Amino acid sequence: MHLRSDAFRSGEEIPLRYTCDGSDLSPPLSWDDVPAGTRSLALIIEDPDAPDPNAPRRTYTHWVLYNLPPGTRSLEEAVAASGVLPEGTKAGINDAQEPFYGGPCPPVGRHRYVHRLYALDTELPDLGYPDRDMLLRAMEGHIITTAELIGTYQRH
Repeated sequence: MHLRSDAFRSGEEIPLRYTCDGSDLSPPLSWDDVPAGTRSLALIIEDPDAPDPNAPRRTYTHWVLYNLPPGTRSLEEAVAASGVLPEGTKAGINDAQEPFYGGPCPPVGRHRYVHRLYALDTELPDLGYPDRDMLLRAMEGHIITTAELIGTYQRH
């Protein structure tokens, strides 16, 4: 499975429009080669460099989605702001305690933003609004494969 964005390549800087310094829109994402047997997909975007990449103390979660239909192959730009997710998709909460996308907004230094897509062998039950850890626990034993896209951002 491969995850990509038309807005930035892996390892490159995330454009301003997808950050707190811009319009804070969710970036366009697309993927292919979803394995046979996939019953649902999940997406987690996180910053492992919080609060300071020279002294990271935690992973900060920016977006949590689960139960994306296995036939889904993309999320359009600003889909989080539109509130129109693929049918059946459920949102979790980010570390700002919101069920939305929250773009990069690092307090200091250049941070990495890991976009990770999970192919699951099951559709998860309604978990309410799970945080990252709750979703990861629910996915245990059901992950077929993952794909990753890493963008970076530093406030100017």
